[in-house]
Amino acid sequence: MIIATAVLVVLAVVAAGAAHRQDPAKARGGALAGLRMLRGMLPLLVAAFFVAGMLAVALPTQLVHRFLGGASSVLDVVIGSVAGGLIPGGPYVSFPIIAAIHQAGASLAATVAMVTGWAVWNLGLLSFELALVGPRFTLIRVSATLLLPPLAGFATHLLFG
Repeated sequence: MIIATAVLVVLAVVAAGAAHRQDPAKARGGALAGLRMLRGMLPLLVAAFFVAGMLAVALPTQLVHRFLGGASSVLDVVIGSVAGGLIPGGPYVSFPIIAAIHQAGASLAATVAMVTGWAVWNLGLLSFELALVGPRFTLIRVSATLLLPPLAGFATHLLFG
């Protein structure tokens, strides 16, 4: 987390410097645009982290262990894949939720399958994809990625236990 923050701070300073060199007004405009985005996203971020925090303390660990804990790696990975595809929103919503589930006892393989399922099967984005690029493209993309989440989970189980 510290490294990611440091990288983002360095990128922000470099981008601000480049914008300021071109035109100081651009730098101010960029800073204001970033603040407007923060204002718009802040309620969602707060809600996502609140949900993740509540999941971390309220999610029955026995339930997580039973379905995602590694006792049956095949079932864990399949459930993780499907659960990931059902988690709504972008990474600012899904990753805190997935992290809370992992901390509650989901195996590494199930967690990797969950993240991969969210990334390639995200049902919340399917309607946008159908509307914008059409059913043929969507069918081809879904078919091509159908096995990715379980394969990522199984590979994780084989490589890392």
